[in-house]
Amino acid sequence: MLNKAVVTQQHNWPQIFSGEKITLTCEVQGGEDTEWEYEWRKPRSTLWTNNKYWTFTASESSSGDYMCRSRLRDDSYSSTEWSEAITLSVSATKPKARLSAHTTDIPVGGSVSLTCSVTPSSGWKYYWYRDERSSEPLTTQHAGFYSNGQMRVSQEGLYWCRGGRGDTVYYTEYSDSVRINGNDPNKVTVTLQPNWPQIYRGEEITLRCEIHGGDTEWEYEWRSTSSYKPPNLNEFRIKSDSSLHTGDYKCKGRMKSEQQSSTEWSDSFTLTVFINKQPVLSVSPSWLSI
Repeated sequence: MLNKAVVTQQHNWPQIFSGEKITLTCEVQGGEDTEWEYEWRKPRSTLWTNNKYWTFTASESSSGDYMCRSRLRDDSYSSTEWSEAITLSVSATKPKARLSAHTTDIPVGGSVSLTCSVTPSSGWKYYWYRDERSSEPLTTQHAGFYSNGQMRVSQEGLYWCRGGRGDTVYYTEYSDSVRINGNDPNKVTVTLQPNWPQIYRGEEITLRCEIHGGDTEWEYEWRSTSSYKPPNLNEFRIKSDSSLHTGDYKCKGRMKSEQQSSTEWSDSFTLTVFINKQPVLSVSPSWLSI
């Protein structure tokens, strides 16, 4: 029975990119204990070598069929048949990673999931970067990593990713950046309930000081340019009076447990109270009579 040669590719990727290191192996089935020489048939040329492994840097001209055969080193007439061909497809265009986020705002006490992908997807390991692409890749100290090209981050910043594969790592282009925004857990706003566009004298309304994301017990402080002095509560109800309540209102909070720890003042909320006018009945056209 004749020995048979078989060509295999170290990483059986369907698409190879120019610049990647490729290793092909010529196996002689049934001749493991024999010393062989190897002949490779590649696109537009042939190659003799004493090594059954052939490693080269792929280029666009590397696309095509590869076959091998072998012969005994001391017997040039003992050659095997040519192996079946293995076809390599090499792209001259370097792939670019794609980075996406399910949201760009980190929730209070939570994190954001990022996904990095490369097409075609075979064999890639993903590398993550924050703020500067030239920095060292992020590690598990900075984020939670998952095998499917995902990670979770709880720190704001500008993020990139790229893919890499092979023993001598071949990197894709960096992805476009995604900015992840941190939360402001103690942001303060003044709200009006009911939130009517116009307030008339005599209407009852509620002004509320809201501290977003704050799960602490707070003390509240108000300032107003009106003649009315608001109580230091998180909300208060008033029956509006044009001369008394019109003005700007703002508030801030202070932690009960830490008197020195307070929020910033909220943006000012302008409350304008309009004077009700007596309704007037008019008839048009004026000549209409009953």
